[in-house]
Amino acid sequence: MTDINGLCPDRFAPVRDAFAANFTDAPEGLNELAARFSVCVDGELILDLWAGHADTARSRPFEADTLVPVFSTGKSVMSLMIASAVERGLIAYDQPVAEVWPEFGQAGKDRLTLAQLMSHQAGLPGFSETIDPSLWFDREAVLDRLAAQAPMWPPGTASGYHPITIGFLAGEVFRRVDGRSMGQALRQDFADPYGLDLWIGLPEDRHDRVAQLRKPTAAPDLGTIDAIKRSAFLDRGSSPGGRGSAEWRMAEIPSANLHGRADALARILGIIATGGLMDGKRVLSGLTLAQLLEERIRGADLVVPFEMSWAAGLMRNETLKVFGANPEAVGHSGWGGSMAMADPARGVSAAYVMTRQSPHLIGDPRSVRLVEALYAAL
Repeated sequence: MTDINGLCPDRFAPVRDAFAANFTDAPEGLNELAARFSVCVDGELILDLWAGHADTARSRPFEADTLVPVFSTGKSVMSLMIASAVERGLIAYDQPVAEVWPEFGQAGKDRLTLAQLMSHQAGLPGFSETIDPSLWFDREAVLDRLAAQAPMWPPGTASGYHPITIGFLAGEVFRRVDGRSMGQALRQDFADPYGLDLWIGLPEDRHDRVAQLRKPTAAPDLGTIDAIKRSAFLDRGSSPGGRGSAEWRMAEIPSANLHGRADALARILGIIATGGLMDGKRVLSGLTLAQLLEERIRGADLVVPFEMSWAAGLMRNETLKVFGANPEAVGHSGWGGSMAMADPARGVSAAYVMTRQSPHLIGDPRSVRLVEALYAAL
């Protein structure tokens, strides 16, 4: 019997049952090793469940302060950080990126707007030439290559998911207009003031709080493989490597290495669910929020094998149907199964993190089970 900790009012007992079932009878045999599922309604944390062990040896319990690397689920936070720059008038979604980052305008990218960049239309899902995986730890070198590189398709004509490059691109736009790195601003503007245990760039003295992951036993289904998909996911240098986990955790890669807790993710996604508020304080205006959530492109994605509807950095639920019952909900999934979502119509935000990774790119069946149970209980 799995010991489940946290907060669960009686009305959400079916969610607790679904959470427990994921440890003993998960879909596809993906029984949990450790997981956390947190839910806010109108910005208030009303459900928060965690269980399991933080290490693969099962000697260390998964606790309230355990951190989990959530990979691309961090793109939801990255999108909110860009929205905060728009809110402060530092940049506009319809503004060409090259206006604030002139070097980016090379090779036909001079008219690409911030909204198009954030919705994966830049044509830069990876490098056109194979690189050494250690290059990702040299931010300037990565940015120089991406700025000079020709797009792999005409910018603005299609989306092609940028697994890691979008973090460097959006991070540099943010740095150019704000003056701080995105990781610094996350701490100063959101994490510290609101008590959110979220990190883009995790200090070494906190690494002992990070849970160990078990990698997927199978590769994700990418559909028919071509040069674009190879550059994004399959080339030797398509993801960081060669420096060890400590250096990877300390690097600032907003698209890929956010470390955090499910309750903190649910709370920060509550900004979307509550119309722009964080703990009752307005952080995004209605106009900025509408621009963040607006559909920017829809169609068959050139990298992930899904019909995607992209907002300015967020996946729209209308085509995916994995973030609850509302087609207008938004969110993001991360490698191995994590996810964060927000439903403005119901005032609901939620996040799921886990340590046993699955091969699902979007819509891990464990999180789908939890969200379905949540909506049935609301």
